[in-house]
This record gives sequence, structure tokens and C-alpha cells, in this order.
Amino acid sequence: MNDAHRSMNFLKLFDVVLVAFAFGLSTIFIVHAEQRYSLAQFLSMRTKVSDFVIFGFTLFLCHLVLCICGLYRPTRLSSRSAKITDLLRATTLLTVSLLAISWIFSVQMITTHFLVLFWVFSTAVMGIAREAFDLVLGYLRIRGRNLRYMLILGTNPRAAGFARRVLANRERGYRLLGFVDDEWHGMSEFKKTGFQLVSDYAGLADFLRRNVVDEVATYLPFGSCYNRYLEVAALCEQHGIVMRFHADILSLKTARWRAEMIDGDHYISTYTENAEGWAQVIKRALDVVVAALLLILLLPLLLCVALAVKLSSSGPVFFLQDRIGVNKRLFKIWKFRTMVPDAEKLMAHLERQNEVAGPVFKMKNDPRITPLGKWLRRTSIDELPQLLNVLKGDMSLVGPRPLPVRDYEGFNEDWQRRRFSIKPGITCLWQVNGRSGISFDQWMLLDLQYLDEWSLWLDFKILAKTLPAVLKGAGAV
Repeated sequence: MNDAHRSMNFLKLFDVVLVAFAFGLSTIFIVHAEQRYSLAQFLSMRTKVSDFVIFGFTLFLCHLVLCICGLYRPTRLSSRSAKITDLLRATTLLTVSLLAISWIFSVQMITTHFLVLFWVFSTAVMGIAREAFDLVLGYLRIRGRNLRYMLILGTNPRAAGFARRVLANRERGYRLLGFVDDEWHGMSEFKKTGFQLVSDYAGLADFLRRNVVDEVATYLPFGSCYNRYLEVAALCEQHGIVMRFHADILSLKTARWRAEMIDGDHYISTYTENAEGWAQVIKRALDVVVAALLLILLLPLLLCVALAVKLSSSGPVFFLQDRIGVNKRLFKIWKFRTMVPDAEKLMAHLERQNEVAGPVFKMKNDPRITPLGKWLRRTSIDELPQLLNVLKGDMSLVGPRPLPVRDYEGFNEDWQRRRFSIKPGITCLWQVNGRSGISFDQWMLLDLQYLDEWSLWLDFKILAKTLPAVLKGAGAV
């Protein structure tokens, strides 16, 4: 067993100890805060065999969660922010796991207060331990232990730039063996970098046989060097060497990559959404809980508005319309009716009076809007029935606004259509940044910004800004 395996096994065991420590520390704080027992009385209480079994199962489950969250995959080239994100994700799922265990086994001690303390303590102790672990590993690597020997294929500027980034941090423990390439017109520029060319492609196989090589990083143009990729991949497989290649071999601008296994076959998939499975589960859970609570709390208001719509003008209470959902799926959106019943038929006569650029239709003094409808639109109360769409799963609380089919058919730029790759929402960056007061292209860019920067924290910030934006009525039409 090499140094890396020993270090990782030690880290796994140490993490379980840290989880148990955070659990115990949270328990002590809860006992002290509630003052039901003194600490000595609590420690002297009898413990059942079943308690040990549940605690052991809990630690095992915590270990599985930490493994699933990727805390033990190689992180030499990972940034500190990426490591912190992985840790926060892991401790959050650990906390959720404890909540599930408390429900299943009726563990009365695991209260909301306990879970908050456990999350804080587990994040703190594991974060400090990992930082110390990285410092020790960095110290050892600088002194020649736990090293990785890398060979880089290609001599273009991107390959040289990658080498500089890897070598800039000695704590990562990489040693650059050199570069592999044939003569080409850009070789003179590469020679100015000072890096060593150790082989051409004809001699690559022999170089791998005679030297310690842990990783091969490939920076070749994919289109013209496809067969070369196949040859190098086969060589690396035969020698058991890690092969790295840049995800931008297809020259994609925003898509990211992930490895998947489907029915035993390996795939590399591209995706543009900035959300992982666990975060999407939490987002959906929040959607359901918040939408249900709001519907219950706002029920008197909804009934009053429904009655007002019915009494103020002829026609149905609700306006149902086909909207474009995730990946262009159609769904029926629910809104309080704010226009005359035949409003959509009258649209053709008003097209020339559209006051905004782009495919959407907006008029400040739209004659189809009822007097009550103007107030409902200005306060955004007409949007509240969309909480039903959120419960159903067609929409989310936060996401790009769902557009009518008519508006979608007016799109003339494919880059704008990426906004339809996630579930639409009741509010988004557009709603809190001026709404109808900004141009269509700015609106689309804000939606794409939301996709690229998405996080649960961003959703919370948008929700917090939505109410003030609605109360100001800025940009409402």
C-alpha cells in the first residue's frame, strides 16, 4: 500500500472519529442548555444495546455520505473553494441524514437545535482537520514524499500554461517530466518557455516503459489528432497511467463535463446547469414546503381576490395558458384573470402597439386589462396561483419566467433558448432588477446569469429581494 492509500484510509477513519466527536459535543451543549441533567448525571445514565446499534449505524451512514460526496477523491489539483464546497455539501447531507434517523428511530435528543449545533461543529472540526491534513501533506510533498510524476502531450501555449499552474504550487506534489510532441510550426515558441521536450510520439511508448509516469495530460487539438488520442489512451490504459485531457476539446463555451456509467458503459456527458443532484433535491423540497405554507397562509387573500375577480367582470376567475417549461415542455400556468375574457383573440389587433423590443408583448395602457387587473398586476397578486404550479412540479419558486408559446416562437437567437433548460419560476433576477424596465436582451442575459451562477444561496437572495421589488412596483406592466 503506497503513501496515498495509507493517507486516504487514515483520513476516512479520522473523519468518522470527528463525526462522533461533533455528535458528542452537540449532545453536551444540548444537555447543558436544557438543564434537564447535570453532565455527570447524563454520563452516568444507562445505555441500551439498541442505542449502540443505532449509533454504530449512524456512523456507518455518515461514512457512506462522506464517500458519496466525493471527499476522498484525489484533490491535488482542486482549489480551496472547491474543497470547502464539497465539505459544506457533505456536512449538510450528514445533518439531513441525522434528521432522517431521528424520524425513523424516534431519537428525541435530535432536535432542531441539536442539528444546527451538529452542522456547525462537524463543519468546523472537519474543516480544521482537513486544513491541517493538507498542510502536513504539503510539507511532505515539498520534501519529496507522496509525489506524482506528470508528462504533458502537446507544446501549444495552453499546454505550457497548464504546466506553469501545476508547478506554481509545490504543495501539490507534482514533478513535471517534460513534454511530448512532434516538430510543428509553433515549436520555436515553445522552446522559448524553457520547458524540456523529452520525446516525440514515435518514442512515447518506450518513454513510458522506462520512466516513472503517474499521469499524462493531453493538450492536443481533438479534430486533427483524434487518432493520436486513441493511441495515447490505449497506452495509458495498458500501463495503468491516469490520462487527463481538457474538457474544452469540443470548444464549448459554457457546457461542463461529467463522467457517467449507464448499464455498465462509461460516458462523458456535457451539461450546462449549475446544480448537482443533492442541491436540486433541497431546492425541490423548499419549493414544496414554502409553496404549501404560502397557500395556507394566503388562503383568505386568495379567496377574496377570486371573489373580486368574479364580481368585477364577466369571465372565469383564473386565466390558464400554455407556457414553455423545462426543455420546451408545455404546461398550463395558473393566474388570476386580469384581462377581458377574449384578450388573446384581441392580441392580433394590438401587435403594432407593442412597446418593447423582442418577441414579448408589453403595453403600459393595454385596453384589455380590467380595472381590478391593473391593481393585481401592479402588486403581482395575479401571480400567486402559480404556487399551485410549483406544488405540481411544473415551476419552481425561483427560475426564469415561463413564456407563452407566442413569445417563444419569436426567438431568433439560439443562445437565448438555454434559459429553457431549467424549470421556470415565479421570480428570478429579472423581477428584482427592473422587470419590464429592462430590454429583452438584458432579460435573457440575466436568466443565463442565473443559470451559470445558481446556488441555493442565490435563490434565497432573490426571494428576499422579490418582496421589496413587488412593493415598489418597479417595471410592473
